[in-house]
Amino acid sequence: MPEQTPTSPDPTAPDITAAEIARLAGVGRAAVSNWRRRHADFPKPVGGTETSPSFALAEVTHWLRAQGKLAEVPLRERVWQHVAAHPGGSVAALVRAGGALLLVRERPGQWLELTAGSDERMAALLPAALDRVLDLRLGADHRLGADHPDRPLGADHPDRPLGVGHPLGATGPLRPEAMPFLRAAGELAAELGARGAFEFLLGRHLEANPRQYTLTPDGLAGLMAALAGPAARTVLDPACGTGTLLRALPGATARYAQDSSPELAALAALRLALHGDALVRAAAADSLRADAFARPAAEPVDAVLCHPPFNERNWGHEELAYDQRWEYGFPARAESELAWIQHALAHLREGGTAVLLMPPAVAARRSGRRIRADLLRRGALRAVVALPAGAAPPYGIPLHLWILRRPSPHGAPPSGLLLVDTAGLAAEGQGRVDWPAVHGVVEETWTAYDRDGAAPDVPGVSRVVPVIDLLDDDVDLTPARHLPPPTAGAGVAELAAVRERLDETLGRAARLNPPPPPPAGPAPGGPAARPPLTTVGELARAGALVLHAGTGSGSGPAPVLTEHDVAAGTGPSGILALSPDEPLLTAPGDVVVPLTGGAGAARVVDAATAGAALGRGLQLLRPDPAALDPWFLAGFLRGTANNRRASSHASTTTRLDVRRLRLPRLPLAEQEVYGARFRELAEFEDALRLAARLGEQLVQGLYDGLSDGTVRPG
Repeated sequence: MPEQTPTSPDPTAPDITAAEIARLAGVGRAAVSNWRRRHADFPKPVGGTETSPSFALAEVTHWLRAQGKLAEVPLRERVWQHVAAHPGGSVAALVRAGGALLLVRERPGQWLELTAGSDERMAALLPAALDRVLDLRLGADHRLGADHPDRPLGADHPDRPLGVGHPLGATGPLRPEAMPFLRAAGELAAELGARGAFEFLLGRHLEANPRQYTLTPDGLAGLMAALAGPAARTVLDPACGTGTLLRALPGATARYAQDSSPELAALAALRLALHGDALVRAAAADSLRADAFARPAAEPVDAVLCHPPFNERNWGHEELAYDQRWEYGFPARAESELAWIQHALAHLREGGTAVLLMPPAVAARRSGRRIRADLLRRGALRAVVALPAGAAPPYGIPLHLWILRRPSPHGAPPSGLLLVDTAGLAAEGQGRVDWPAVHGVVEETWTAYDRDGAAPDVPGVSRVVPVIDLLDDDVDLTPARHLPPPTAGAGVAELAAVRERLDETLGRAARLNPPPPPPAGPAPGGPAARPPLTTVGELARAGALVLHAGTGSGSGPAPVLTEHDVAAGTGPSGILALSPDEPLLTAPGDVVVPLTGGAGAARVVDAATAGAALGRGLQLLRPDPAALDPWFLAGFLRGTANNRRASSHASTTTRLDVRRLRLPRLPLAEQEVYGARFRELAEFEDALRLAARLGEQLVQGLYDGLSDGTVRPG
């Protein structure tokens, strides 16, 4: 359905902040502030505060279009503004939209019939239609939105399953004023698909509220699902969040979700129902205190995937002392993670697999050594995998994956525990994970161990350690403590290769060393007239270049060029955040500039970097090659004085307004002269960076070799 262009403000439209105006227009916040100062007809605030005002969306879009700054507000932005401005909160709006999208997916003909009539008729008939489709997909007792649909979620029933009457707002009475929002959500489903529309809205909500949720990255979720195995058909996540782990297991025929937050339980239920045709059952309650899928009422499952809360002391230690789940020992108050591990094992069928994300302290804390020992003796714990730092929040800590099996009373426990350490597989740049490499190493090693009960030792990476060797006073299961270092021969050969490459790089840097600048003073023939200056903003308005802001989101296999990559001169190391948007891909000759930090970096995209998606916090300048030389442009953008003049220091973070950066007006031939010199400087800088990295690698390798005896001092 084509979008309608509003010609006058709509009093029922939601409000919008300055940051959201910038997103709509594809500009920075500074540009919006400038418009407010320079244009007397810019819409006046209708709410918010003096420092953070809000504006009527319809008025803003009308003004932007009249100024030629916006051709049309994208449908997805209009739907999101309705979500953000919902009187019951954005989660209530998401649940409303999710129910409607599920009806679109399951019964498209009925949706078209409902939307063909008036808003009043649609509001009267829609609740019954939603009830039927939700009963079909989530069970007759889902109660996803009984009475009081616009009340804050979980306000009345903080610890009840969905089937006991949570007012989660998917069904119940509907007002005609809400129908334009749901109609727009249906239009978005026609554009992106019902699942894609919900993923977009949920992703935007999570992005707008990063501190409210602890998310499991998609790369980690995919690894955990792969370790659970392709034969897993029924799967449980007792701390489901938004359902990312359950969604990652493609072959599941039944997905069971529980979370202590009613909001998250509702979002996960709808997300999973939209994801496929599997049976979905969700509960909103504390899994340890109020297990909604306890046996024998519920059947055991093939797999449990879980990213539980860490370091909780109030997990129910007092009231659960005699719970039958503590088959391997009663966890100490400080060992909530060992309670989650035994909770997972209690829900597995014999031979079923559980994969849990754990903080590294769980492998070594003395208070948990007896439970760890019993897990080993009885064969429940099969592997501990150390992940690189940055795999999941908290990102500064190298977390562990524990892989467990429900032992069979008739089978012999395995004689060894698989330990894997992937810390060395972190991508260049702090907090970045090379997920393809991590997946490859972990899956290959686990598959061999799971099939044969053994796996080849890889020094520094993996080893099967005899259980008897681990049952000492500490029962420390930290992988790095039990893995041998890399073999000596390979280490010496590698050091020789690093030294040879360093010699070559230092020689190249010496050849690229710029010549000394000419003596200071007036040029021959008198002082030269300085050329007039222009700004990036003026060049953009004249069509000499095009500006794009990076999001780091989209779909597809493209790696993401991050702020760190630009500053460090390295290749793209990020991973796309999943969204239905098409990512902005770089092309040769583009100039990429970080917007924060005040470092004054600018990078020209070459053939090796082209095709990467543009990350968040980056601005891309795409010059017209007939008007601008990219190296000339990048060189002047790096000037210290230029960056100081174009940066704002209103907060603790320096932010660059790229449009204010200046450069001289010169003919293309003169630009190319400057550009050639700037390019030589960039090559010299790259050589110095590489030499520094190789030097650090050589020095550390020699320290290690001398200390472990693989390198002789003489």
